[in-house]
Amino acid sequence: MRNRLSRAVWGVVVLLFFRYSPKPLHAWRSFLLRIFGAKVGQGVHVYPKVKIWAPWNLELADECGVGNGANLYSMDKITIGRRAVISQGAHLVAGTHDYTKPGFPLVTRPIHIGDHAWIAAEAFVHPGTNIGEGSVVAARSVVTRDMPTWMVCGGHPCKPIKERVLEGYTPQVLSVRQ
Repeated sequence: MRNRLSRAVWGVVVLLFFRYSPKPLHAWRSFLLRIFGAKVGQGVHVYPKVKIWAPWNLELADECGVGNGANLYSMDKITIGRRAVISQGAHLVAGTHDYTKPGFPLVTRPIHIGDHAWIAAEAFVHPGTNIGEGSVVAARSVVTRDMPTWMVCGGHPCKPIKERVLEGYTPQVLSVRQ
C-alpha cells in the first residue's frame, strides 16, 4: 500500500514539476529525485521526458546522463555508473512476471550499468543484467544476459561484437582520471 501511495505522489510531482521543467534544469530534476530517495551524484543530467517508476530504487553516479524518452522501470534497484549514458528511448526494466506460475507473480532483479558505458537508443535491458564498465550496447539491442567490460555489443539477443577502444585512452587512464 505504501509503495502505491508513494508512486501516486511521485506521479503528481512528475506531472507538475518534472516533465515540463526546461531541459537545462538538470539540478532541479536531481533535487526532485533526491527528495524521493534516489541517490544522485554530481553533474547528473536527467532530461524531463525520462520515465522513472520508483526513484527510491535508483542510483545515478556522477556525470551520468539519461536522455528524453528513456524508461527506468525501477521495480528493483537500477544503478547507472559514472559518466554512463542512457540514450533516448532505452528501456531498463528491473521487473517481470513469472509466467510459469498461476497469477503471474512479480519477479524483480537489479540492473547495473557500469562506469563509462553507453546504452544506445531504444535498447532494452532485461531484469538482473549487468553492463560492464565501458561497454556500448548498440541501438535497439535486447540485453538478456551480462555484457563484458569495454566491448561493443549488439543484436537480439545482444552479444559482444568487438573491443571498444577510445582514441587516446585506455581503461586504466579513465580509471586514474576519476
